[in-house]
Parts: sequence; C-alpha cells; structure tokens
Amino acid sequence: MRFYSLIACENIVPSARLKITATIITLNEAEHIRLACESVSWADEIVVVDSGSTDDTREIARACGARVIENAWPGFAAQKQFAAEQASNDWIFSLDADERVSDQLRTSIVSLRELDEKRLVDGYSIARRAFYMGRWIRGGGWYPDRQLRLYKKTRGHWEGPHIHESVILDHGDHVAELSGDILHYPGSDAAEHHRLIGERYAPLGARQMFERGRRTSPLKIALIGPATFARSFILHGGFRDGLAGFSIARFAAHHAFLKYLMLWELQNGAKQ
Repeated sequence: MRFYSLIACENIVPSARLKITATIITLNEAEHIRLACESVSWADEIVVVDSGSTDDTREIARACGARVIENAWPGFAAQKQFAAEQASNDWIFSLDADERVSDQLRTSIVSLRELDEKRLVDGYSIARRAFYMGRWIRGGGWYPDRQLRLYKKTRGHWEGPHIHESVILDHGDHVAELSGDILHYPGSDAAEHHRLIGERYAPLGARQMFERGRRTSPLKIALIGPATFARSFILHGGFRDGLAGFSIARFAAHHAFLKYLMLWELQNGAKQ
C-alpha cells in the first residue's frame, strides 16, 4: 500500500458525493454508546452491531438514530467485517464504542466530500490518542497509533484471528493520512487493566502467535519483560507521561512476559 498525506480543509459544506456509514460493535456499552454515536452524527448512516447486551446499549443506540443489528459474537475482526457488510454505503468509518471523533478529524472527513472521486484513495489512516490516568498520552508507543479506519468496503476487509484486528486493503491500493485524532477513552483503572491483560490480551496473543508458528524459549521469556519496559518507557518516550507512562510501560512488560509464558505452555502442551 502506498501512503500519502492529506491536509484538512476548514469551513467546508459537505456535498453528497461521498456517503459514509459509521459502524460500531457493542456489548454492554450503555455508558459509552451515546457519545460514540453523537461523535459520528455527520455520517450518512450509523450501524451498531450488538452481540447480546444485557443493559440499555441497543435502546440508546436506536434513540441516537442508529440502525441496530444483533449478531452473536464471532470475534473482533469477524464482527467488524459483519458490520461493514450491513452498511448501505460504499465507504465505512469504523469506531469502537469507547472512542470519539475529534473536531479536527471530523473536518478532515467532511472535506473529503468536496473531492472529485478520482482524487480519493482507497483508505485513510487516522491517529488514535488515548486518555489514561487523567491525561492524554504522548509516548510509550501509544501515540500516534495510526489505524486504517475509513475505507472503501469493496477494497478492504477486516483480519485478525483473535486480537489486533485491522483492515487489509487489496494489493496495490493507496492509503492517505487524515489529520485529526480518534480519541480513545479506555476507562479502565489499574485493577481492570491488569485483569484484561491476564484474561484477554495475553492468552489471545499467545494463541495467535502459536497458530502462526511462533515459538519461544526460557531465555526469551526472561528477557522479554525488561526489554518491553525499556522500549516503552525510554525508546518510545513513555517517561514524558510521568506516572501514567511508567504504568503503561510496566503493564506492557507484564503483558509481554505473560504472553510468552502462555506461548511456552501451548507449545509444550502440543508436544505432549
């Protein structure tokens, strides 16, 4: 994929050339879904795919004008792909329930509607900024964390067997960078962050590595934690974020250690 840059234009009145469906997948997101929907109110359509919420997620989404579809949970990538397939429009903007569109990003997306179709590329990558421990994070490898979130659905699809799902465009397709950020509000405290690593991210990450043929050793398990901490806190500038940056680096080290330890268990279980 080739990458280009795009500078946002301001004070542009949107035309009808480019129609966009915003997609959001949910499970018990009553706390977040209203603000998520409101932040994509500029979209021509909002599709919310819910996997069995027991709170008011679906009712709130419908009240915000979203088309709500229920679908049993097939995994992150598969659910986001399902959501894209339900869209009425050719262009997809994918947002998570705990994310918001910044004003600058909204202006950038609206500006695309003034472009001739020949000047549009196949997808647009967007920086994501996280709000963690009461501050916007600048380092630790968490920013700019660019992700392909706006794309033509006939040119791309979601992949990722377990975690770290992403949009993959067809070979040779072009990608441009949009100015503005997706604002991420993970909302987890230290205990929740620790629990998610142990119950979701580390085991899923280990399973994904194992299925891709990755293997580890006791030496790598011993070194991966300190190396990950140094990369996050020093090389990626996590020290600039103070205690939040230290916490991010420390959790990243724990995540890496646990993931590789679980990979060791998987590969030895397979041998037995």
